[in-house]
Amino acid sequence: METTYAWLWTLLAFSLTWMVFHLIKKKKAATKEAEAEAEERIDGAADVIIVGAGVAGAALAYALAKDGRRVQVIERDLKEPERFMGELMQPGGRLMLAQLGLEDCLEEIDAQEAKYLAIYKDGKHATLPFPNDNKFPYEPVGRTLRNGRLVQRLRKKAASLSNVHLEEGSVKSLIEERGVIKGVTYKNSTGEETTAFAPLTVVCDGCYSNLRRSLVDNNEEVLSYMVGYVTKNSRLEDPHSLHLILSKPLVCVIYQITSDEVRCVAEIPTDSIPSIANGEMSTFLKKTMAPQIPEIGNLREIFLKGIEEGLPEIKRTATKRMMVALSDTLILRNLLRPLPNLGNTKKVSEVVKSFYIIRKPMSATVNTLANVFSQVLIATTDEAREGMRQGCFNYLCNGDFRTNGIIALLGGMNPRPLTLVLHLVAITLTSMGHMLSPFPSPRRFWHSLRLFALALQMLGALLKDEGVKEMLIPTNAAAYRRTYMTTTK
Repeated sequence: METTYAWLWTLLAFSLTWMVFHLIKKKKAATKEAEAEAEERIDGAADVIIVGAGVAGAALAYALAKDGRRVQVIERDLKEPERFMGELMQPGGRLMLAQLGLEDCLEEIDAQEAKYLAIYKDGKHATLPFPNDNKFPYEPVGRTLRNGRLVQRLRKKAASLSNVHLEEGSVKSLIEERGVIKGVTYKNSTGEETTAFAPLTVVCDGCYSNLRRSLVDNNEEVLSYMVGYVTKNSRLEDPHSLHLILSKPLVCVIYQITSDEVRCVAEIPTDSIPSIANGEMSTFLKKTMAPQIPEIGNLREIFLKGIEEGLPEIKRTATKRMMVALSDTLILRNLLRPLPNLGNTKKVSEVVKSFYIIRKPMSATVNTLANVFSQVLIATTDEAREGMRQGCFNYLCNGDFRTNGIIALLGGMNPRPLTLVLHLVAITLTSMGHMLSPFPSPRRFWHSLRLFALALQMLGALLKDEGVKEMLIPTNAAAYRRTYMTTTK
């Protein structure tokens, strides 16, 4: 019995000693971690370094600075950008701007209201409005604009905060220590190479950035280029519509970007780009594309007028949308808010993991829809693919809940990946029905099966890229809507 008591007392003493030792060790670790965080905040010139001051970079700088963060923004060129991508701000994007307190940046830049998508194919057309959805807490109207003017307004708004340091410089590389990014090496405006350090570095310098390639695998194939130009001193008869022409081989888009300027854009396959220097591009636009532009209103007249006024500009097709960038900014700002400072690598890593999950409803819906359209709307001699193209046009032109559903998804008003998948299935069935009418001959039946196989292949690739769980389980989308798709004060 005495031996038993001795063992029990020994075990109790050991347990108490271990608990005391563990608590002391935990307290020391917490103190050391807090001291390290405080030291990093004191020594660092900024809490956050942002590489790039485009829409995403400037908006993020403003949002984090409003929360008290010290932000250093390094932008290669602070002059107003001259680019023709990112000229449509959908209703969902305007809501994100409002959530960030940046809605006034759409003012004083001569932005135009965008209320409709007008779609044209083979002499037929339909005008599709952004739907009045009671569940969308903002005005269902977008804006078309000059991207550079919006970027300058965002930069000015960010730079107006005393804790934002916006400078011109070219970032050469990221500084990494034991798998953690500590800062950047860059050349400032005088050409001097220098370094900047901060607990958190955010790269916002575009989807084709060399820095981005050093961090993530980006194997996206460039399938087409956008050729764009501005027709000056002109106004469309329907300036509130984004005019989408299903031309051949790829689509054309015409829209009003200021009160007296119209943007004309033609998509060109990468394997057959006419030369601009020797006039081949102008000839191609006049001889091949212009005859396909409808004579409705003054679309063709403005398209031809712009070709005479100057050389077009070529850009690679980018899938990233301003609306998605602003949604990402809002999510990241909210996730970082509870952290007193950003020196705790573990906590920041947890925030980053959460960020990639939370962003999926908006990013997967908008970017997937854009990618699908870019594949489906390609003109081809393949009967199955052309049947899908025609089926997509028919589906959009129905004017009922199908049209409203697709336009709401496109406008960022209903970021639900599962809803998108259901619409894609419905478009496939509509296309198959079109292929089989007026009667299901063996040839039609065969091509409808090929169409179905193409749709399955496309959908499978999308699910693989975005994640089956993220696309098919609606809980993430519901949580996103509750948190981010709400009315602002």
